[in-house]
Amino acid sequence: MRIEHTMLRAALRLALAGGLLVAAVANAALPIQRWQTRQGAQVQFVEEHALPMLDVQLDVAAGNAYDPAGKAGLADLVVQNLNDGTAQRDEQTLARALADVGAVLTAHTGQDRATVALRTLSAAEARTAATGVLTEILQSPAFPAAAFERERARSLATLQESLAQADGLAERAFYPRLFPGHGYGAVISPESLQAIQRDDLDRFYRARYRAPGAVLTLVGDLSRAEAERLAEQLAAALPAGPAAALLTAPTEAVQAGEIRIDHPGTQAHILLGQQGMAFGDPDYAALMVANYVLGGGGFSSRLTDEVREKRGLTYGVTSTFTPLAHGGMFSIQLETRRDQAQQALALVRKVLADFVAQGPTEAELRDAKRYLVGSFPLRLDSNHKQLDFISSMGFHHLPADWREAYPRQMAAVTLAQVRDAIRRRLHPDQLLTVVVGGEAR
Repeated sequence: MRIEHTMLRAALRLALAGGLLVAAVANAALPIQRWQTRQGAQVQFVEEHALPMLDVQLDVAAGNAYDPAGKAGLADLVVQNLNDGTAQRDEQTLARALADVGAVLTAHTGQDRATVALRTLSAAEARTAATGVLTEILQSPAFPAAAFERERARSLATLQESLAQADGLAERAFYPRLFPGHGYGAVISPESLQAIQRDDLDRFYRARYRAPGAVLTLVGDLSRAEAERLAEQLAAALPAGPAAALLTAPTEAVQAGEIRIDHPGTQAHILLGQQGMAFGDPDYAALMVANYVLGGGGFSSRLTDEVREKRGLTYGVTSTFTPLAHGGMFSIQLETRRDQAQQALALVRKVLADFVAQGPTEAELRDAKRYLVGSFPLRLDSNHKQLDFISSMGFHHLPADWREAYPRQMAAVTLAQVRDAIRRRLHPDQLLTVVVGGEAR
């Protein structure tokens, strides 16, 4: 989930539009400097002076998978309410202070981490004011009761809407069985949201948003000395205490098999998959290249060719590796007409089984590598994308040269390595399958 509280001023937007690509090209070669604050936070810094701006991001192990039992949705509510007031200022005053200097504050959660990010002009007056607001929010979030009730009601409304959608129902059945007994498998319910109280937000924040284990990433127009001072300032604002306990890898076996859920829609939603891989996995590059050939390459993929182009069973079908801190998942998703669901599912399973047995062709591998390596710079073509990529590196403990090493690894992957990786890691006979809608078998 994401919150955004103000837009950059017109001057900043024009500066970004005019200079973004130039900055990105320069950034691609700039080194990542790493150190640790006195409080134990890990810092990553890319010094880039092409644009008068600064991006700051805090990542902590406080994502959805860390929600307490029976209170799924708590991590989301913490970030939704984080800047709704502090001990010193209310929500409107904080938002006005950011708007006055053209700064943007965002926050969101994933499965593993919670993220708080700030974008500001780097001029001393604007930077000081914007980072002062961020520091205050991290140091003394008030989680006002009225704002909490508002955000919880909004979350309940969003949840109720998703419960009427086929894809939402599929995911709610899929994750608990893919990750049984693990935080990755927890799903938000009306009951779990109602069980959360305002004091839970404060407890969760103080337990999980601590400097030890936190990752601070700074990209932009700042000197090393200024970056060190800012990192110390932000780390000191976080709650005191030792590093919060981290998740362990899922240990319970996946509850494979097929689940059918009735739904009145004209389309059936199909979701199937298995546990996948973590960040930094030795097979990471090989599996990402393989997935492009199978279902990640759009109209270039086998699934699209067989299921959509040749037989017209769907408008779109995709396969995805979603790496997480522990395990992640591999999934295939598509929608099709109710009366075609069984035919489409059988075809998807056959395409996957054939792909695992035979692997890609030399031509498919060459085309996949050419696209993935050639398009990789687009993942780093702005300060914001640099920030996102580098922060992920730090949070998942990837080496400082991974930004440069990863495209080289993809380029070096051989056909034998890809075939070996998919045969070891993909198991078509052990998939968990959820079909929402469709005709009874």
